[in-house]
Amino acid sequence: SEYSGGPLPGDRVKIGMGPLYPLERVRALAKDAQQLRLWTRRCAKDVRNLDWSEDNVAQLLADLHPHQYIDSEWCTNGFGVWAGCDAYEVQRRDWVKTANKEMNMVYFVKFAIGKTGALVLIVSCHV
Repeated sequence: SEYSGGPLPGDRVKIGMGPLYPLERVRALAKDAQQLRLWTRRCAKDVRNLDWSEDNVAQLLADLHPHQYIDSEWCTNGFGVWAGCDAYEVQRRDWVKTANKEMNMVYFVKFAIGKTGALVLIVSCHV
């Protein structure tokens, strides 16, 4: 990730200084779904379970606000690569196909900006 450093191997450590990435940059990158990567297997599975595409994830990121920030922590993609990530909680009203109605939903999204600054790595995206 663009945020450098890293935890000791095997650690999952909180990074306690507030958001690592300015939302303006994240929103700008999210305008193009091609700038997103579902970085973990679990994330890709969760996005599929939501019946979403990268465009839906991009829209979720584009709608983020500072008050939705939860915390930051080191996360791994499962292959030994670590990224400093920001986590946000988004509450909104969405159509839920299985319920056949609109419902209040709470989404959790965790991401990092890649080392080159050209991609948003989505680590987690689920209800």
